[in-house]
Amino acid sequence: MNSIKNKFDLTGKVAIVTGASKGIGESIARGLAEYGAKVVVSSRSQEAVDNVVNAMKEDGRDALAIACNVGDRAQRAHLIQKTVDHYGGVDILINNAATNPVFGKLAEADEGAFDKIMDINVKACFMLANACYPIMKSRGGGAIVNIASVEGLRPSFGLGMYSISKAALIMLTKSQAKEWGRSGIRSNAICPGLIQTKFSAAIWKDETTLNHFEKQLPSGRMAQPDEMVGLALYLASDAGSYSTGGVYTADGGYMIAG
Repeated sequence: MNSIKNKFDLTGKVAIVTGASKGIGESIARGLAEYGAKVVVSSRSQEAVDNVVNAMKEDGRDALAIACNVGDRAQRAHLIQKTVDHYGGVDILINNAATNPVFGKLAEADEGAFDKIMDINVKACFMLANACYPIMKSRGGGAIVNIASVEGLRPSFGLGMYSISKAALIMLTKSQAKEWGRSGIRSNAICPGLIQTKFSAAIWKDETTLNHFEKQLPSGRMAQPDEMVGLALYLASDAGSYSTGGVYTADGGYMIAG
């Protein structure tokens, strides 16, 4: 029997993590690198990803900073090409970059905001994975981890468009798994609950709102970004070799809360 610990080893693997300048993306990038992966840290700001990579290199990690607005076709192509040029391929894609510029009712939704949410939260993930597919296939397989949300499973008032986008991302994950499994490519989705990031600041910075949320959770608290790393590591590594098309919640019990 092979060592279970060794199944988590990512030595020699190349990973791209989008939205990795902070929060969940940064934590996952650091975690993958800690387990041996060569990690491309990507986000819109070159300065922001440079800062993350410089800190990772100080810890002895192998990382590369590539700025990319995932909503831009040319920048997506540049991200993939520069990764291949530098590291020789792609084995792991973590689609983490996301946006939610509005809070409000569906009936009052702005078409431009809807298009932006779908472009970043769904289309970009679709196109990046499609670009990585032939590369992963040529290398004997790979792993895609799409960072969705519990909002894609259980919508909240005011987050309708965001919920729609994350539900679509979950179905994209299942479709990728079904079509690409025979090529050795696995695709899974992680659905975080309330995590203390800039993205969710509107909730946790308001003490009354935060208390309301936390009282509903069996865990009784919100999570920190690094609490998503273990699941991402499992799904990206050989430890999760039989897991594909899965939708994994990491939500403190939100989905079973009353």
